[in-house]
Amino acid sequence: MTAEAASPTTGPTVPAPAGDDEPTATPSLARRTLAVFTGNRLALLGAGILVLLLAFCFLGPLLYHTDQVHTDLGAASLAPGSDGHPLGTTDLGYDMLGRLMHGGQTSLEVGLAAGLLATLFGTVYGAVAGYFGGWVDAVLMRITDAALAIPALFLLVVVAAMVTPSKPVLILVIASVAWLSPARLIRGEALALRSRDYVHAMRLMGGGGARAVFRHIVPNAVGTMIVNATFQIADAILYVAYLSFLGLSIPPPAADWGSMLSSGITYTQVGYWWLIFPPGLLIVLVVAAFNFIGDGLRDAFDVRLQKN
Repeated sequence: MTAEAASPTTGPTVPAPAGDDEPTATPSLARRTLAVFTGNRLALLGAGILVLLLAFCFLGPLLYHTDQVHTDLGAASLAPGSDGHPLGTTDLGYDMLGRLMHGGQTSLEVGLAAGLLATLFGTVYGAVAGYFGGWVDAVLMRITDAALAIPALFLLVVVAAMVTPSKPVLILVIASVAWLSPARLIRGEALALRSRDYVHAMRLMGGGGARAVFRHIVPNAVGTMIVNATFQIADAILYVAYLSFLGLSIPPPAADWGSMLSSGITYTQVGYWWLIFPPGLLIVLVVAAFNFIGDGLRDAFDVRLQKN
């Protein structure tokens, strides 16, 4: 056998032909996550509903101008289609379509801000409790358990009755009871993450508790945070509706969907359905949209469902 001859196990290397035989690159984590989310039809439906509602509430008033400050009792409770009012008017003469747009701004702004604030505070609270453990965890979690034992709606009514309702106040009031659920959820994540090798390595290099919480625990729980935030926002929007329905909403001429629904209930017996059905429908749609998105994000961050 000549020197050029190759053994069966160490034959000459032949370059692979270009084209279909080249290995395909593995999709990135972001692409796999997006693929799972877009494969969920309900999640896409929720995202589409949310985009439409945001455009309706925040872009609609730019195209459909109405007076939502001054009352017009002469045009009160007009039926849909009357005198240039597509959805009729309220009991105080406000154009119903314009009122839905402006009321939606309040509901969405308060719900989004309160839900995000509750998630952020609950995340830090739970991460601190789970990472440090011991007496710190015991004290913080007993506070959480005590607060959870009291019905959230009862706390909201008591606190809201003690202060003058406004957007910032409603945001703080709702966030003050909504952070409990994410705190317990992130605490469980922190208990699992604090035993990881990279956390032990950070400790050996002299890193402190604050660095562990904000550089390792919280960033690695971001998927859980995002999913939980969508559900917290949906709950916060419902809390806004609850408080407004009980008469603890922002004072007129401001409005939100809950206060509109509360005002319309008075006229149920006389058949003024347009005062009740539209705000109730929009509340259901926006809450369902956030829940659909939350379900889709939960599946998207589940590595078992991500396709390679």
